Amino acid sequence: MIQKLLIIIGLLLILIGLLYPFFRDIGFGRLPGDIVIKKENSSFYFPIVTCIVVSVVISLILIFLKK
Repeated sequence: MIQKLLIIIGLLLILIGLLYPFFRDIGFGRLPGDIVIKKENSSFYFPIVTCIVVSVVISLILIFLKK
């Protein structure tokens, strides 16, 4: 069971890595609600909405894999 889960996680990471340029082009990673603070000499970016979306998608995938 653990081996299967590790293989699936590895394949998902490879897939995400390959699709990352496409996701950036459509605006994924800069969704409305992500926190961006820009000052004169620095900037801070926290993708809270992106994290929530990724968490929901991963949860749904794992729920479907358990059935």
